[in-house]
Amino acid sequence: MKLLHTADILIIVMYLLTIVVIGLVLRKKAQQSKDDYLLGGKAIPWYLLGLSNASGMFDISGTIWLVTLMFVYGIKSAWIPWLWPVFNQIFLMVYLSKWLRRSNATTGAEWIGTRFGFKKGAKLSHIIVVVFALIMCLGYLAYGFIGLGKFIEIFIPWEVVSNYVPFYVTPEFVPHFYGIIFTCFAVFYSLLGGMSGIVWADVIQFAIMTVAALVIGFLGFQAVGAHVLNVPEGWMTPTFGWELNMDWSTIIPEVNKKIQEDGFGLFTIFFMMMVFKGVLVSLAGPAPTYDMQKILSTKDAAEASKMSGFVSVVLMPIRYLMIAGFAALALIYYEKLDLLNSAGDVDLELILPTAIKEFVPVGLLGLLLAGLIAAFMSTFAGTLNAAQAYLVNDIYLKYKNPQASNIQIKNMNYITGIVVVIVSIVLGLFAKDVNSVLQWIVSVLYGSYVGANILKWYWWRFNGEGFFWGMAAGLISAGIVPELFPNVLGLYLFPVILVISLIGSIVGTYSAPPTNEEILKDFYKNVRPWGYWKPIHDKLVAEIPNFKKNSDFNRDMFNVFVGIIAQTALVIIPMYVIFRQTTPIYISLGVLVVCLFLLKKFWWNTLDEKLD
Repeated sequence: MKLLHTADILIIVMYLLTIVVIGLVLRKKAQQSKDDYLLGGKAIPWYLLGLSNASGMFDISGTIWLVTLMFVYGIKSAWIPWLWPVFNQIFLMVYLSKWLRRSNATTGAEWIGTRFGFKKGAKLSHIIVVVFALIMCLGYLAYGFIGLGKFIEIFIPWEVVSNYVPFYVTPEFVPHFYGIIFTCFAVFYSLLGGMSGIVWADVIQFAIMTVAALVIGFLGFQAVGAHVLNVPEGWMTPTFGWELNMDWSTIIPEVNKKIQEDGFGLFTIFFMMMVFKGVLVSLAGPAPTYDMQKILSTKDAAEASKMSGFVSVVLMPIRYLMIAGFAALALIYYEKLDLLNSAGDVDLELILPTAIKEFVPVGLLGLLLAGLIAAFMSTFAGTLNAAQAYLVNDIYLKYKNPQASNIQIKNMNYITGIVVVIVSIVLGLFAKDVNSVLQWIVSVLYGSYVGANILKWYWWRFNGEGFFWGMAAGLISAGIVPELFPNVLGLYLFPVILVISLIGSIVGTYSAPPTNEEILKDFYKNVRPWGYWKPIHDKLVAEIPNFKKNSDFNRDMFNVFVGIIAQTALVIIPMYVIFRQTTPIYISLGVLVVCLFLLKKFWWNTLDEKLD
């Protein structure tokens, strides 16, 4: 049994001590005000927030999932994260981050007041957003909880630890036990330091992960050069036909079972559904989680856009160097990997931790483990901060104690943080695996969110009642529809839940009068969305003759199209580098250079344009 070397353990301990110090150092600043705790005083530079956001997305559960996808589907795995959808960062970069930041709100629920006012419909909308945000945050926390537990289980064998645990833990709950231990540790710095503590801990974590990714990528690159790679036909290309037609039966038969379980066989239908869902989710704007909180923490609208764009630039190449490196090592040395979980079943989600254990040298192993544990803590801390923001800002301060002192706010932040952690641990105990939680979040829960959140940006007549009933119908159907169709992939249930949500939105909208005209005019004047806002625009022109509407729809959609191509190139290039595909590298680099030139001219150079 290969156990951690003393040097590796010391590196991990040094990292843990560092983030404890960060939490303690930034504690006083975080306690100065609500904005200091939840948004870092809106004074953190965009590039640090971008690194922090990228760090939060470099999560351990997601990395486990992506390494498994790369191992099974090869270069084609570049498309599957569109389930999330990963390209929502491009929509944010181009225009939605600007729109959101112009609201000057603290949370997504507080934003509701800027769009729908403060009457009955707006109050209902406010409540439903808080409910959705908390469900989403708890889902993400449970997702990270399972991934971390599976990861730690490989490096700290249960047969060693069980001798020191005064109670019995069944094999299937071993990952959950480890998840609880590290979750308790992560609570410390995220509760003490607030947003500033989270950002600085994230920057350190991303630096660690960058070093580790470069080394793992190099090891994978060397292994590919020294061995013959045995993969199915089509594994090395991003293109696909009507069906996936990837046959592992003569190489690693267990992989065919994984493809069947994933439900990706009819890949063209799967891809079209991903694009359909992905575009709608992206148009709806960010879900009320840590991503939205980072946007609201920027100094101004232009920096919000820069921050969202910077995420893809720093995250994709570094993350996929590591993912492709591990996939290469796992493919070449598959026979050395022990992929049996505690229950004795083959589990391909163990590829990442077992590959780390088998191939990473002493010293770097400690650094990599510290980075991946930090990745969990980053995602956890950002999500916990978002949940606290909704509970404290949108429930406690709004309905319970509007005049709360800083000390009362500080205490409530601590209390709500602890409650959220306990509930997420309980939910995590019922989660089967990383993929099951991920599928539920991205395919089912997002279906309840999309309809109402698209209409809120682009249709003036949409009101608080419409938002509430659209979200409520979506959330209820998200709980019922998967139970009615238990064997259907969550992605294919998305349109059903979306239609139910849209019906609720339309019926709810026309069940009540339009939002107060002054609220709509203020929102339209400050945020400047495009879409169907003509009646409000005409009224503003009557008051302000030189008022101009936002006519950037065509330019924004062009930039989104170019940005998605650039982001995909940033994903594929590291894959081609590791697997030594010279011609595709040059083609992809050429495409990327053209895209960057276009984005510089039509996006970056226009960020400081003012709408009079």
